[in-house]
Amino acid sequence: MKITIDDNSGYCFGVEYAIQMAEDELQESENLYCLGDIVHNDMEVKRLYEKGLRIIDREEMRQLHDCKVLIRAHGEPPETYQIALKNNLELIDASCPVVLKLQNRVKNAYDTSTKNKGQIVIYGKEGHAEVIGLTGQTNQEAIIVSSEEDLDKIDFSRPVTLFSQTTKSTKGFYHIKACIEKKIEDAKVQNLDSFNANDSICRQVSNREPQLHKFAQTHEVIVFVSGKKSSNGKALYQVCKAINSKSYFIENESELDPEWLQGVRSVGICGATSTPMWLMKQVSAHIQEMNEMAFAS
Repeated sequence: MKITIDDNSGYCFGVEYAIQMAEDELQESENLYCLGDIVHNDMEVKRLYEKGLRIIDREEMRQLHDCKVLIRAHGEPPETYQIALKNNLELIDASCPVVLKLQNRVKNAYDTSTKNKGQIVIYGKEGHAEVIGLTGQTNQEAIIVSSEEDLDKIDFSRPVTLFSQTTKSTKGFYHIKACIEKKIEDAKVQNLDSFNANDSICRQVSNREPQLHKFAQTHEVIVFVSGKKSSNGKALYQVCKAINSKSYFIENESELDPEWLQGVRSVGICGATSTPMWLMKQVSAHIQEMNEMAFAS
């Protein structure tokens, strides 16, 4: 059996940067607080917990004073920085540069839109950490849409400025864009000049879709490794599943089913932008052991 790990899978730049910052800080300190899971992967969260990283929520952060708190790659709303100032917290800011740039764009668009009663619309997942940071730039006034059904939240008689969560599907974004354009045309009270669509999807993430498309075609079985909380993981797994029906989603090697591998000559292992390479290697080693045991018996 040939087992191949996808070279393009694993951490994106932003996640890798945040984890490196956490590990560097933990070399100097016995423990470090992190606002929310540093990455949507329980295996990695557990590994860093053993090094001293403690996950807290926003309410717990309000109770902290005079200590260090890591801001993960997803970014944070202005309120988080205000709490840090009030409580004398030292923030180790690992916000992804792509996310920070988008936050600035959303803030500028919001400031401009308030002059003409415009609306900021964000294509993303309600409650997602990055989306919370983005809506914070709009005084919580941004409208979050994740599907065509959500477009009823928008007043199409007023100008609309559309952005996207950086990790969403490019195809999904352009579908939402087309639906909004049609709604504006049907409303007949605004023209398309009142609609400004901004493709703010991170290309390091979106380029993985065509790469996975090819990867899924070249193997009999695909084992997709990702945390169950990862939105990016769910989306990329569906890319694999659409191309190769023998694609299986697992969180770690304990979820492997020997029946998936019976008579298989080629297995491809891939994952989300939140999947550590060490975990995919661990899965690869376990598949190899299962294969050797099958031959031995």
